[in-house]
Amino acid sequence: MLPVAEARGSAMTKRWIADPNATFTRRIGRSAAELGNTSQGKTCPDIWELSNGDIAVVGTDMTEVFAGRLPDDVSIGMHERLVVIPRNMAVAAKPELPDA
Repeated sequence: MLPVAEARGSAMTKRWIADPNATFTRRIGRSAAELGNTSQGKTCPDIWELSNGDIAVVGTDMTEVFAGRLPDDVSIGMHERLVVIPRNMAVAAKPELPDA
């Protein structure tokens, strides 16, 4: 994670920025094939831990579909995408996600 100082009034806060140098270290949860979510082989949803501890999610890009229905306190930046993964994949990953 690369923290960036950002001025907000008189207080300084750190903003998270994805690290382009991070590498994939381990799958979190089970693969889409194990969960029965694909018959396509390698082109399927997935959740991975990166070398810096961040989480990478592969899913269906639904940015445009959900753009007009976001909750009031949610926005999608120009560099961001809203992706959707199967519920059973998130549930399978839950035991492997750290509490802090």
